[in-house]
Amino acid sequence: MRARIDRLWRAVEWSWHTRGGEHVLYWHWSPGHGWAMNHPIRGWNECLITYALAAGAPGHAIEPAVYHQGWATGPDFRNGRRYHGIELPLGPAYGGPLFFAHYSFLGIDPRGLVDRYADYWEQNRAHVRIHEAHGRLNPNGFQGYGADCWGLTASDNEDSYGAHDPANDRGVVTPTAAVASLPYWPEASMRALRHFRETLGDRIWGRYGFTDAFNQTRGWYATSYLAIDQGPIVCMIENHRTGLLWRLFMSAPEARRGLTRLGFTSPAIDREGSP
Repeated sequence: MRARIDRLWRAVEWSWHTRGGEHVLYWHWSPGHGWAMNHPIRGWNECLITYALAAGAPGHAIEPAVYHQGWATGPDFRNGRRYHGIELPLGPAYGGPLFFAHYSFLGIDPRGLVDRYADYWEQNRAHVRIHEAHGRLNPNGFQGYGADCWGLTASDNEDSYGAHDPANDRGVVTPTAAVASLPYWPEASMRALRHFRETLGDRIWGRYGFTDAFNQTRGWYATSYLAIDQGPIVCMIENHRTGLLWRLFMSAPEARRGLTRLGFTSPAIDREGSP
């Protein structure tokens, strides 16, 4: 698997996805439809790792300007406002779905990770704290919400699938949101984990762990398990316990080169030496 992933990463013509030299990466191109999707990847969201991989590639790498003039100029990139008394450096109102704090950071170590825009450990901690406060304060009056029942992210819901967050809250709590936040706020995540397992376990615990989501207001409990939600639980539990996946990713010269070219500093980069 490692070899296949490495071949795929090396084969990608990252600079092609700037659509002829624009200072932003585009999500999709196809031989049949070209650039018809027309979706530039701008922040803040889960795609930081895309820019790191593209900048660190041994061939067809992007220039740092693509990150600074593309990703960092998104309409939801800079924030600086307070939600529930918590200042949020980056992202949309209330931070967006919690997978923003997880997906890129399953491998990228956010501890002490800084660039000209933010401290990413503090960014992710603020995002988690806002979600916990939203669940605890429960401004919409949904059943079940509380200090031990919080966390909104993309998941199945009673109708289909959606990206849930405090600004788009329909009462759907997704266990991966709180549990995969364990490194950022262990006490709050453990409260939620115990509640999910001990209080709601007869409805949301099964063969593969937690089912995907639930909505107590509407009496709905998913029977599905989504790998994209289960995976962050496993990865972030291990990162909280030992930092293993963070150490492995940050030990790769290519990962350090990509982050360094984009202007990031980090104790993990310094510890491993210059890429």
